[in-house]
Amino acid sequence: MDFLSLKTASIKENAVVKSWVIIDAKNQILGRLSTKIVHIIMGKHKPFFSTHVNCGDHVIVINSNQIKLTGRKWNNKKYIYHTGYPGGKKTVSIRNLFEKDSRNIIYKSVKGMLPKNRLGRLIFKNLHVYPKSEHKHKAQKPILLKFEKL
Repeated sequence: MDFLSLKTASIKENAVVKSWVIIDAKNQILGRLSTKIVHIIMGKHKPFFSTHVNCGDHVIVINSNQIKLTGRKWNNKKYIYHTGYPGGKKTVSIRNLFEKDSRNIIYKSVKGMLPKNRLGRLIFKNLHVYPKSEHKHKAQKPILLKFEKL
């Protein structure tokens, strides 16, 4: 048996080729869309994926103000955080968060699916969300990904 053929090649950070992708969030379900976004920004769709390298693509999400939630999540889903002071537990409903800035619910959903370390924070910078269909990344010539209803 040839043991040289069983070696796994790990890609170096400087050899990674990153592309730009546009995803339209219009009428998409939040959780299913977020898993697709995480899959792309982590680079799991590439044949040379390595868990310790930022090898994913940049993702531009447009129309974040037209995202959908299933069931009764608009009324029942809450985000909980703590201010750090005694009795500082705060809750924010997803409807209030959406009305304030619709981009935040996509950011929160994707960030919760990434690793909680330095690499996760670096990968998170590859996500760009816009509430309408206009974005400022036309110079990168992004490719539009079309998803059916997820």
